[in-house]
Amino acid sequence: MRNLWLLPAGIEEMMPVDAMRMERLRRALIDVCHVHGYDLVSPPLLEHLDSLLCGGGEDLEIETFKLVDHLSGRQLGIRADMTPQIARIDAHVLGAESPTRLCYAGPVLRARTRQVFESREQFQVGAELYGAESAEADVEIVELMLRCINQCGFEGAHLDIGHVGIFRALVQYAGLGHTMEADLFDALQRKSIPDLENIVSNADLSDLVARLIVSLPELRGPINELENALESLAGAGAEIIEASDNLRIVAEALVLRQPRTDVYFDLSELRGYHYHTGVVFSAFIDHHGREVARGGRYDAVGAAYGRSRPATGFSLDLRQVINLNRETEIDDQCILAPAISEFSDDARRQADELEAMITMLRERGERVVRAYGTGVADIPTGCNRQLVPDGNAWKVIPFAE
Repeated sequence: MRNLWLLPAGIEEMMPVDAMRMERLRRALIDVCHVHGYDLVSPPLLEHLDSLLCGGGEDLEIETFKLVDHLSGRQLGIRADMTPQIARIDAHVLGAESPTRLCYAGPVLRARTRQVFESREQFQVGAELYGAESAEADVEIVELMLRCINQCGFEGAHLDIGHVGIFRALVQYAGLGHTMEADLFDALQRKSIPDLENIVSNADLSDLVARLIVSLPELRGPINELENALESLAGAGAEIIEASDNLRIVAEALVLRQPRTDVYFDLSELRGYHYHTGVVFSAFIDHHGREVARGGRYDAVGAAYGRSRPATGFSLDLRQVINLNRETEIDDQCILAPAISEFSDDARRQADELEAMITMLRERGERVVRAYGTGVADIPTGCNRQLVPDGNAWKVIPFAE
């Protein structure tokens, strides 16, 4: 006999306490975004595949579940990331000329996970800022991300920042082809200096470019060392200088405005390289090797939907957050209301009064459940008080020890 209760690999269900914790945190994070001027949108779980993958890069195509629409015959996709959908809404649906701030919260499903033991079903919460290309917009998004992390119960997050434009500018400055760019990208992702040395030794590169490429994995550390790292990139073209200046401005603003946050830089951090265009950032917490939130700038993604706009944003997986922080207690204690089994006039009157009392308690936010038996075994889990008659009224009293 098949075990019909088993779930697919990488798919989990949430039990009552965690489900309620996630729902309350979802609402709290939306409220944080709302007070910062971000409007909530809710895109569909399913879209035409070509629309869903616009501008998302190769990783998104691999991660997306695909199926055929029986009505139209077209390929559909179940979203693996909500960011392209939000870009579509900004570019095609809203069409505002001024900066647009949008936030979202909903499930995403991935055919393949990005990391080992990562869930294939995630609950993505995030915010996106469109129409603002300044470094100040990147700072705004990073600060909002940090506030959301604090709302999740994590204090003292560590922030890693980088800029994909530095490596991209190096590639263009050196005139490298797509194959060598891909090889260098792979070696940088693994931070393998021997592989980088082997690649550049077999390429026709200037000594300056070869040295800079090999040194990229070592250009990381506390933010007070960023200036020295950026100075080592001098002489490799105007685009590198522009990317370096942009990173410097964002870093200096974050150090000034977030003095309690440890900020680090990593110039070889290229996650989302095929998608991001500028500053990228990730937030980490103590005793956990994976980031709890990530984001960056991704200008021009809206061009696929007919309107190119500057864009920056972040997202986090609420399921991961819940698993990492189980210290937040959920008050699931409740009041037990007795069963009314008699139907005399007095019983009906008493039942009406009980109903009025139950309604009042629930309007005050109390959990009230109705009993269907009289034994101890019939008392629902979590009930620590009960409603008992008190003359012509009802009152709440604790259960006897």
